Amino acid sequence: MREDRNQFQIIRKDARNCFVESLNDSFSIGRIHLAFAAYDQSKPAGQRQTNNVHIYIAVDEFLELCRKLDCGELRYMLQSKKKNGDNTPLYQCLGGTSAEKLRAIGRARPDGKSLSRVAQLVPANKADFMFVAASGNGETNEKGLIVPKFGNKPENHVAVMMSFESLSEMFLITRMHYHCWLTSWYQQNANQPARKQGQYSENHKEPDSSSVQMF
Repeated sequence: MREDRNQFQIIRKDARNCFVESLNDSFSIGRIHLAFAAYDQSKPAGQRQTNNVHIYIAVDEFLELCRKLDCGELRYMLQSKKKNGDNTPLYQCLGGTSAEKLRAIGRARPDGKSLSRVAQLVPANKADFMFVAASGNGETNEKGLIVPKFGNKPENHVAVMMSFESLSEMFLITRMHYHCWLTSWYQQNANQPARKQGQYSENHKEPDSSSVQMF
């Protein structure tokens, strides 16, 4: 991984030829940044990355997931789904970058469409969870939301197998880092309205990390 990316890393969880890491570089826009990557160790250094997807979860959604971890609700949901053979996601995050924003930053897609990014936390057969991230073409609907249109053929796809404990470790330590950042923000901005911290607006866009090489 490049050194300038590693300085933002909070924690990284590895699986076979892939990993997911939590980064602290998007707290100021009210987002939790999770970077997923798959790699091929047989390739030369600097060319090993085969897929990468950057997911930005709204802080309020992320804190609700942590609450479910804390109180045992997520474990109960997981056990119920496994018992019933239900493979639907326990959690899903839909995001991305609109075609207009991609053009504005000089990264328009060849097909002219929006970039859709999707993360799903699903029950796994050989572990507790499969944390899956995918990206590809999408369309912006009338509400401004980016709807994935890549079906079962994403341009990038990373699936990280995780135990309940490893997911808990990643989420809860990330929450701790966010709380520390928020405390520091209040100390440095005592006279600022609370709503200004973590405000997500047209002036604070998700970083476009689609071209960042993590190896």
